[in-house]
Amino acid sequence: SRLVISAKDGSLSERLIDQYTSLSGGTERSVVVFQKPASAAGTRFLTVAAPGKPADMWIYLPALAKVRRIAGSEGSGSFMGTDMSYDDVGLSNRSTSADSHRILREESLGGAPCWVIESTPKAADFQYSRLVLWIDKASKMSWKVELYDKKGELVKVLEILKAQDIQGRLTAMETRMSTLKAKTSTTIYADIVKYDDPIPASVFTTKFLETGRP
Repeated sequence: SRLVISAKDGSLSERLIDQYTSLSGGTERSVVVFQKPASAAGTRFLTVAAPGKPADMWIYLPALAKVRRIAGSEGSGSFMGTDMSYDDVGLSNRSTSADSHRILREESLGGAPCWVIESTPKAADFQYSRLVLWIDKASKMSWKVELYDKKGELVKVLEILKAQDIQGRLTAMETRMSTLKAKTSTTIYADIVKYDDPIPASVFTTKFLETGRP
């Protein structure tokens, strides 16, 4: 994938990453490996999300040459200079039991009938006071998410701009996170997607973060 970061002045910068994800027994494990630019190359990030629990996160920074666990209090910190925070990175595998949910209304988005659902976090230390999601009735995909801060102000918008069928699965191919006040955004382009390829279990360990080898 390519992460294209748009600054307030319109200038662009890019990150190139590989991502590996495994789902087993309800637990999702994901590793992100930064390939470019040189300043980020070798940085590796591991997320382990078990059902009903906050995600555990670790990062390896080559400059420090060690693995560091991301504390829950760091969830609002920027993920590698992008518009995503550490909490945002884990949104896709956030447990439904972590929030209370209610249907606000039904409406179309891009011509697709959607449920508009409000999710209110149960944990007081989560950086957002609520999330509003547009869920496509047909595909069950979240096409848009509004994220509100503790003051109730809309601060970020996550949108899927393009999706396509990959090996029988509807897959987000272009996703944008916009930070409204800063007038910045990060767009993720999924250039190559493969499902069902075998991945060694050792990839999803802190040892892999240290060495980059399974």
